[in-house]
Amino acid sequence: MTRPIKVIRVIARMNVGGPAWQVSVLTRGLQPPEFETHLVCGRVADDEADFIELRDPSLPCTYLEGLGRSVKPLDDLRAFVALVRIMRREKPDVVHTHTAKAGVLGRSAAVVARVPYRVHTFHGHVLHGYFSPRVTKAIIVIERLLARRTHVLAAVGSKVRDDLLDANIGRPEKYRVVPPGVDVVASCSKAEARLAFELPPHAPIILFVGRLTRIKRPDRLIEAMSLVLQQRPDAILAIAGEGDLHEEVRTLAAPLGDSVRFLGWQSDLSRVYPLADTVVLTSDNEGMPVTLIEASMLGIPCVTTDVGSAHEVVLDGKTGRVVSVNSSEVASALVDLLDDTHKLGRFGSAAREHATEKFGAARLIEDYAATYRELR
Repeated sequence: MTRPIKVIRVIARMNVGGPAWQVSVLTRGLQPPEFETHLVCGRVADDEADFIELRDPSLPCTYLEGLGRSVKPLDDLRAFVALVRIMRREKPDVVHTHTAKAGVLGRSAAVVARVPYRVHTFHGHVLHGYFSPRVTKAIIVIERLLARRTHVLAAVGSKVRDDLLDANIGRPEKYRVVPPGVDVVASCSKAEARLAFELPPHAPIILFVGRLTRIKRPDRLIEAMSLVLQQRPDAILAIAGEGDLHEEVRTLAAPLGDSVRFLGWQSDLSRVYPLADTVVLTSDNEGMPVTLIEASMLGIPCVTTDVGSAHEVVLDGKTGRVVSVNSSEVASALVDLLDDTHKLGRFGSAAREHATEKFGAARLIEDYAATYRELR
């Protein structure tokens, strides 16, 4: 019998978000007899929600100190040495890295440990909106060097791939576009969800799910909501998530009173999404947002800024609205949907059909299974 393809999967930290979702799906889905998966990750920061704790507490993983978000040379060196030791001991066929820091340390360790094949997934990129021009240039140089020693570069969307190629990171033939994959089933009705969160049963509700951090532009979200209320004073914005800007966002939202509700981190989003009439995203940069996929799978039309590969999830004018990074355009799109219940229903049905076909978990697992088979 052919031995399993052994994969060591490395991610900097399993904070609540798209990369952790994908890593969880792949770790559970790629198992014996054909595969053997070993997950290595760092700890989440104090201001982050832990995906494993909230969503998948029995997920098998090895925690590695120093592999978290912060860049600290001595801790990073210790994490690198530990990764080399793990790889030499486990002798994997493939090392597959996720997120930027894990991509640097994990792929470098795989080269030193002489792992046969190296795969890296870009769940987005940090080429815009994260760092100063000087730091961004340094990151591009590092990614170019790493791409030369990587056998497969996976991007969650075509726009993400094209941005990386425009920066001369990797060659086109190394890239695979592998969209995220999730399976979401609503665990309650709209009425039950609203009752559970003490929200009015008939008010139009806009839902934001995600981290309250700079790149997500919660300030744009609050500004857009203030414009929505000028035309739909009965509307409510529900925010499911926290982050380093949590208190700042609360201060910004205070003048809007009960029109903005903070739900905090939620371990079970299948009981959160049903409360919404529409889901909104106001980011400056994204990969392919899993929030939009989850909402679409449940038949909820979304309004999103046109960043990253968001437009590959939300088809403008068919399953939702894709607008520029401008609060007034976000507000206008939200009001347009809330004012037209027929459009909400039509977009919702189209969103469910599109998301189910393109973004199922089974498809994600098979895409990477095929990639590993080809390498071996």
